Amino acid sequence: MKKSTLFSILTIFLLIPATLYFGSHIKGRWYYLTSTLVIIEIMLPFFASFESRKPQSRELVTLAVMAALATASRVAFAFIPYFKAITAVIMITGIAFGPQAGFLTGAISAFASNFFFSQGPWTPWQMFAYGFAGFWAGLVFYGRQKWCRPWLLGVFGFLSILLIVGPLLDCCTVFTVLSKLTWANALVIFGRGVPVNLIHGLGCGVTLMVLTKPLLYKLNRIQKKYGMMQKEEGNL
Repeated sequence: MKKSTLFSILTIFLLIPATLYFGSHIKGRWYYLTSTLVIIEIMLPFFASFESRKPQSRELVTLAVMAALATASRVAFAFIPYFKAITAVIMITGIAFGPQAGFLTGAISAFASNFFFSQGPWTPWQMFAYGFAGFWAGLVFYGRQKWCRPWLLGVFGFLSILLIVGPLLDCCTVFTVLSKLTWANALVIFGRGVPVNLIHGLGCGVTLMVLTKPLLYKLNRIQKKYGMMQKEEGNL
């Protein structure tokens, strides 16, 4: 296992969750500090993947464009409660360019889109959950183009939101709202989040089925043409 890969795993599964947990216990507007720390932490493993080569400006520009597209997709569907296309765009980025790129795009787009929806204690948790959506999709589908069929990605997106990403978002309520943290209280929060996660998952699944051919296939061609973020060059 490469050092950058190990660094990414430790950051995503240990460092960032620890930052979220301890950050939620700081009084005041702790989320500004926590969001900044999460941004720094997600960028470290990404740039560590460039340790053996110089980063191409086109790679950074492409990820910036995908983060902007994800942000715009969240704003565009704001009139439909809980229907989020943003996670689908994030997942497509992870599938096209790898888990690290997916996590970075997800976290940045969550932070950026909250300038339209307002920043708050939920921001760091959304950064982690949306980032993990991109990481998880990239982990499963990156480098496996034969699996990337619209219907399969649609089902994958729906189940991922319902079973993983949605509950991660619900953790914000568990750790920041509950006055007494117990399994019973936590299960109530997760249970109430199921209808919301169903709609979110539906939005993600439908968007993936619609965008897979026009967007993912183009990103794959761009990657092949310019040799961007190739798997053997340091990505997961």
